[in-house]
Amino acid sequence: MDQTPPAEEPPFPIKKSRARFLGLSLDDVIRAFFGGNAVVSVIVLALITIFLFREGAGFFTQNRQNLTIYRQAGLEYVDYMRQQLDDHTALNRYLSDLRLRQFKYYTNKQGMDIAAANKELAAFDDFSYNFSDTVAPLRGLVSDLTDVASVIKTQFLVAEDKKTERQQLLAEGKVEEAAAVNIDRVDFDAQLAPLVGTLPMYKEVNEEFARQLEAVFKDTPLMPTPELQGRMDRFKELTHEFVFGFPAIEKNLENWDYHKEVPFSQSFSAFLFGRDWLTASFWQDWYGVVPLVVGSVMVSLVALLFAVPLGVGAAIYINQIATETERKLIKPGIEFISAIPSVVLGFFGVAVLGQTLRALSQLSWLEWVPGFPYSERLNILTAGCLLALIAVPTIFTLAEDALNNVPRPFKEASMALGATRLQTIIRIIVPASLSGIISAVLLGLGRVIGETMVVLLCAGNRIAIPDFSAGLAVITQPVHTMTGIIAQEMGEVAQGSIHYRALFVVGMLLFVIALVINYLAQKIVNRYRISIG
Repeated sequence: MDQTPPAEEPPFPIKKSRARFLGLSLDDVIRAFFGGNAVVSVIVLALITIFLFREGAGFFTQNRQNLTIYRQAGLEYVDYMRQQLDDHTALNRYLSDLRLRQFKYYTNKQGMDIAAANKELAAFDDFSYNFSDTVAPLRGLVSDLTDVASVIKTQFLVAEDKKTERQQLLAEGKVEEAAAVNIDRVDFDAQLAPLVGTLPMYKEVNEEFARQLEAVFKDTPLMPTPELQGRMDRFKELTHEFVFGFPAIEKNLENWDYHKEVPFSQSFSAFLFGRDWLTASFWQDWYGVVPLVVGSVMVSLVALLFAVPLGVGAAIYINQIATETERKLIKPGIEFISAIPSVVLGFFGVAVLGQTLRALSQLSWLEWVPGFPYSERLNILTAGCLLALIAVPTIFTLAEDALNNVPRPFKEASMALGATRLQTIIRIIVPASLSGIISAVLLGLGRVIGETMVVLLCAGNRIAIPDFSAGLAVITQPVHTMTGIIAQEMGEVAQGSIHYRALFVVGMLLFVIALVINYLAQKIVNRYRISIG
């Protein structure tokens, strides 16, 4: 008889997963499910990257062709002269600003009415008109040369279109129709001869231009205050610098050669460092991303200026000071902001916030604020305030998590040594969680720099680099952003065109910026976890 004792039961039951699904255990199914999610995320990221680079990669080749046409048709030659017109226009704007300052002095400080102030400014107005008229001969010459260069460019583009048409007909097997397409070859040497031949005339115009400017300054009006007189003296210096630049422009025209090849690197530099984003122009399209990057950065910085104190401050209060009742009320309220659609916030900015901020800027007791009063209700400040609302929940949640991860003994040891609650927060809790707070700020930055609807509706959409000479008042100026330009123009461009690909390159740049910001945030978080561990 078998005397083998029965197996003892374990002290507690061990449940082994024996469920099977297609030959897999339950543990295998769970592992495959969560692992599959990670694989799907990697695949989606790879597809987005491939799509962006596939659609945008051809831009730089097309942009080089764009710059080549710009040179071969003589547009580059004419733009050397046109730069003088732009500089002269900037000097006229300086005079207009100087007149406005004098007008305010006479009406606000001297108590004159409008008619009396304008009468007092009659001599200055004559000086301004004379200064403005000095550029008339140069403007006429540039206008004539513009017509010449435009005709050359049009002829070249028509010839290129006919080449494309012939190639399409040949691809379709329509040989006879393709042979009937007449392509007129553009003889650049002959076409550009009248353009280049105006150089002696241009030099004569410049000499007369300089003489007229010198004559105008013989009747310079006196300014009513030393401060305004200093501005007039500065205007004289700027005009002299303007005149001293004439020989350099003449030298560029003498050395200009349309045969010179446009290097491929210029296609990149024109995009990355270009200061103009100009499309659908009869003259020349430019795709310079600098004004869009500056606009995105300015709006994001203003947003962080408001969001960081609010988000981090709220996290510290909720985590260290607030009662349980306050936590139940405040925390859901802050996190609820993230549930508001950005387009709703944008409408709020257009209809309410922008108008309210502009009305506040008109109050006399707020004139000391830089940029106040201002007239543009949609600007960096309006968009930044709304983006701050979007960033606060992100910064608040992540900063509070960082505060929660500070070991409790740190706080207890500080309190045991006699430190107050405020001293413990400032000197112990916050420094110990600083890495986590910084990562929260970076992730908040990544959140706002990728926002589209708010900036599209509230930033003003002016494609220009803000005037930083205004100091802090720069935040009251309208700008455009990388996300805004994509949303605004993508629906209007022809697929495969240089404009279409330029928008994808902007998306690539935005994608890289977001990846870098998130990478830095993750590095800081990992370092924070290691230091705590």
